[in-house]
Amino acid sequence: MILVTAIALLLQGHNLPGGGFIAGVLTVTAFALVYIIYGLDYLETELLDRTPAVRYETESGIVREYGRVFASGLAVAAGSGVAAMVLGYPFLTQAVAFLEHLPVYGELEVASALVFDLGVYAVVVGALLTILAEVGAE
Repeated sequence: MILVTAIALLLQGHNLPGGGFIAGVLTVTAFALVYIIYGLDYLETELLDRTPAVRYETESGIVREYGRVFASGLAVAAGSGVAAMVLGYPFLTQAVAFLEHLPVYGELEVASALVFDLGVYAVVVGALLTILAEVGAE
């Protein structure tokens, strides 16, 4: 339920309150519940089907993967701003496209701000999950 709410907030963020930051915080809340109930080892062994090869949770591969999520999000967020500059517009200029006559939705608005929000989402998720894993290991 938390993840569904996070996705809804992510998708409505360019027009209504919400966006990448709050969606990322809600996603980390769902992961925090899994950590509190089962621990980090459960996430690696059961959900990701890997064997933790290290003694301390902070040395595990999953923490390095959180760093990759952070770096990827930073690249996407910065890339969305640079893409506007390449096209001759100011940094982070937003564009909107309307898709009409869709079978289920009718009309769908697609904004370039969603790409930036996805980058912010990945940065928040990667950073907070790294902090959560590091603090939880102590």
